[in-house]
Amino acid sequence: MDGGSVDLARTALLIVDLQNDFVHPDGAYGRAGQTAEMIAALPERLRPLAEALRARGGFVVSTQFTLVPGRGGEPMISPHLKELRPFLAKGDFEPGCWGHRLVDTLQPADFVVEKVAYSAFFQSRMEFVLKKAGIDTLFVCGIVTNGGVASTVRDAHVRDFRTFVLSDGCGAFSQATHDNAIYDLSTVTKAITVADALAMVTGA
Repeated sequence: MDGGSVDLARTALLIVDLQNDFVHPDGAYGRAGQTAEMIAALPERLRPLAEALRARGGFVVSTQFTLVPGRGGEPMISPHLKELRPFLAKGDFEPGCWGHRLVDTLQPADFVVEKVAYSAFFQSRMEFVLKKAGIDTLFVCGIVTNGGVASTVRDAHVRDFRTFVLSDGCGAFSQATHDNAIYDLSTVTKAITVADALAMVTGA
């Protein structure tokens, strides 16, 4: 692995959407039977990296997919998502609720940024937070590889952030989909493993 060195004071682990409603068995997706072993394994795999980065002055940033409550508390769900995930209901991914939170395994996050689309940069305060904190390097992980992760990495790239996508720190609902997404991102980022990133952090 030739990832080069990182300035930990300017580096963040960017966790995309590892929230209770996605990952926990009692969350919205778990209750609907929408689970995948690849996704369920991510929090424990990422925990050593999050802890090492925190201990050495780096940052942990969590993006939270959000269904904004409308009148009467009914969530505002875009048509394509409603068709794809018809089980989503009132209270799911609602700000301030348990399901909306980063999973306990990876707490605490230094910054939490709500997102309403695939990219964590779309109509959010992500760029503002990163730049105010002096962060210019991102280890990107989370779900799903072909959706939130890919869109966020591409948007970070065009904003001149240095990015590494963690090939075994991301997950999708099929291995083929995940593998294809990692391959497709090779033009805008460098794919490394969680172990590679941990070596960069502990050796910095």
